[in-house]
Amino acid sequence: MAMMAENFGGLAKPTVLVVEDEAPLLTLLRYNLEKQGFRVDEAADGQEALLRVAEARPDIMLLDWMLPSLSGIEVCRQLRRRTETRDLPIIMVTARTEDQDAVRALDIGADDYIAKPFAIEHVIARIRALLRRQDPSPAAELANLEDIRVLERGHLRMDPLRHAVEWKGQEVVLTVTEFMLLQTLAQRPGFVKSREQLMDVAYDDQVYVDDRTIDSHIKRLRKKMRGADDGFNAIETLYGIGYRYIEE
Repeated sequence: MAMMAENFGGLAKPTVLVVEDEAPLLTLLRYNLEKQGFRVDEAADGQEALLRVAEARPDIMLLDWMLPSLSGIEVCRQLRRRTETRDLPIIMVTARTEDQDAVRALDIGADDYIAKPFAIEHVIARIRALLRRQDPSPAAELANLEDIRVLERGHLRMDPLRHAVEWKGQEVVLTVTEFMLLQTLAQRPGFVKSREQLMDVAYDDQVYVDDRTIDSHIKRLRKKMRGADDGFNAIETLYGIGYRYIEE
């Protein structure tokens, strides 16, 4: 079935930075993304990727793991350390298919992970899903005011419009996906959210992800919160069921 081009309602087209050293695949991605209404910038190695991020200021990055000069993992790590790029949505793309590779990519700070070979439709669905969650439309915001109000739960303070998180007054830097998961759990303290429910929050319903992807995001989220407070235990695991937020 043919994909329908995205309608951005007269707004500027989102820019996707595609970082890929295989020229045929880069050409294929550019063609299909532009056909779907995206602007495309490109880089063929890790060093060039860092330069293009600074110059082009993309809305999202499609980042290959295995790159010349600087690996995708190292590019992701460096971008997450910089204030101006710490919130940039990053989808890691790789031929590596072991579970621990996906966990490593998410641990470094990638928002999503796609294994080669992939269907172009799958990649575009993931890109759309992340962009929608990073910058929802005004209509969507008005329809769900709870998602844009400042949220305070004990030591936790979340400001969705600023994408800012504080724990005991200390700033905690989260990716788009981590922010969405924490917000969803904290909105209903004591209520259990299954992995399936959390996947619905973090990913578009057109996208299939393994529930272990959610586990990896939660693991990294806890690690970041414990960077602000070693005693952070507000996210509880209910084995075989899901997760819940315990107000401290």
